[in-house]
Amino acid sequence: MDAARLPGTARPEQVVAHVDMDCFYAACERRREPELVGEPLVVGMGYEGGETHGAVATASYEAREHGVESAMAISEALERLPRRADAETPGSDHPETGIYRPVDMDYYESVAEEVRALLHEQSETVREVSIDEAYLDITDTVGWDGVERWASELRDSIESEVGVVASVGVAPTMSAAKVASDREKPDGQVVVRPGEVRQFFADLPVEDVHGVGPVTARELAELGIESAGDLADADPETLEGRFGERGREIWRYARGEDTRTVTPRGDPKSLSRESAFTDAVEDGEEKRRKVTTLARAVADRAHRKEARYQTIGIKVVEPPFDINTRARSLPGPVADADLVESIALDLLGEFEDSAVRKLGVRVSNLDFSAGEQASLGGFEAAGTTESDGSDAVTTESGEPEQAGQTSLTAFDEDGTPSSDDGGRPEHSETDGQASLGDFG
Repeated sequence: MDAARLPGTARPEQVVAHVDMDCFYAACERRREPELVGEPLVVGMGYEGGETHGAVATASYEAREHGVESAMAISEALERLPRRADAETPGSDHPETGIYRPVDMDYYESVAEEVRALLHEQSETVREVSIDEAYLDITDTVGWDGVERWASELRDSIESEVGVVASVGVAPTMSAAKVASDREKPDGQVVVRPGEVRQFFADLPVEDVHGVGPVTARELAELGIESAGDLADADPETLEGRFGERGREIWRYARGEDTRTVTPRGDPKSLSRESAFTDAVEDGEEKRRKVTTLARAVADRAHRKEARYQTIGIKVVEPPFDINTRARSLPGPVADADLVESIALDLLGEFEDSAVRKLGVRVSNLDFSAGEQASLGGFEAAGTTESDGSDAVTTESGEPEQAGQTSLTAFDEDGTPSSDDGGRPEHSETDGQASLGDFG
């Protein structure tokens, strides 16, 4: 009997997608510098002159061929793959050297925001677990019949609209979807249907099971357990005696049993919608039509979530990927679709003559409590702050933000990395990207 039909799963019809960006920090650097495509690229800290320590945040697949991996000491990475800038003959071919770039979290977060906006267009139920991965419940929006096409189109959209690459895994459970997204990296997709979960896990290395790290894998090997199939066939009481409740948990995961459902992390910080043009657009009327559509969609979403908002903003992406944000804050939270449209169009006026490849509308400073709506009479004189390219805008924390700069929470509904219920970071490092928490 497959786990999808066992009482230990959430519901047989559940369809979960896990979206994981491939070598995300390196992909962001390549988006910014297209000439880096195909080069051995290492993103990390500690390689600049005068620095004495640091580590690799992520390495491109080309760099991994030289043995460079995430969380590796930068000194060891430089031994395996010397920095090209330090080579003796600048400008010549150096097949055994690599390019190093410092970590730029502000930029990576701005790119991640674009991906999140696409994901939230695909499902109302999205659980963001780190800067570069998320779970989506697509049971009602996609279902099993069209899931292969959906996954392919999502990957295409992320690459064409954002300029980075994602892998997608789809399965009846969260743990199986996460493992599936790793199976055909980079730029891959794997669909594990109900009835196939146990078979999918059977021949995988035991360390591929969600919750099994290197130390646990070594201890399992001492018990003669080397594959997920071995783990699924093991005695759960023996595992519980050795590893506590986690032993029984990984045993269930190896069998495809997982009762978790995709749940967002609390109330969102903001709500947004973005949309890209096929080609960059200069026509003002076409840009206004797009913003009007987006504003209505955002206001409708806020209405369905029973959320009021105090800040209304837009994002304008100029070719190739130059991100501009503008925002206007009101005296208090409101729920007014016409106002969202009006302010968004007003903010767009600054870009009337600009070529634009993508537009976004966002509401933030959300309020989910019941209460009186703020009066809009004279709101422009009562504390509204607008970015006009020279003034400051107000961030969600109330601190001034330089006009046009993207904050870490801009167009982000919940981008804070955190841990799953077991206290284990949900971010997967199987793609070679380490959490920056490792580099403190």
